This record gives sequence, C-alpha cells and structure tokens, in this order.
Amino acid sequence: MPDMSASASLAVSQLVTLADFDKNKVTPGILGFIVFAVMAVAVWGLMKSMNRHMGRVDFKEAPESEAAPSGRGPGSGTAQPSKG
Repeated sequence: MPDMSASASLAVSQLVTLADFDKNKVTPGILGFIVFAVMAVAVWGLMKSMNRHMGRVDFKEAPESEAAPSGRGPGSGTAQPSKG
C-alpha cells in the first residue's frame, strides 16, 4: 500500500503545474468586479436612504422662552410640579 503523503504530494505537484500564474498578468477577475459592484450598490442605497431620512428632519429650533420657561429646563436643578 503506497504512502498517503507521497500520493498527496504528487497530487499537489500536478495541481501546481496547472496553476502556473504570471504575476504581471493576474487580475481581480469577475469575482473582484462582482464584489465591487455589490459594494457600490450598497453605498448608493445607503445614501438614498440617508437623504430620505434627512428630508424628514425638522431643523427649526424652539425659542428659548418656550424651551425652558422660568429657568426650569433640563439641568436647572429645580423640580417641576406635577399636573395631576
């Protein structure tokens, strides 16, 4: 019965000769293009969603007198009476 490591090394050596690449001619290929295209579509979708959400935001601020009447706003340290 032949040694398993010898047959494995023979198989690997045959595969290496089939995969003889020229380092100057290796390109990303179709897989690289697909990955890049998927990432581009994802970024486009995120940007479109962000623009839609930013359009719904109301940037108008309330005047100071309505936001914190008589100094009882957040951080003033005084408790507001309950209305109940």
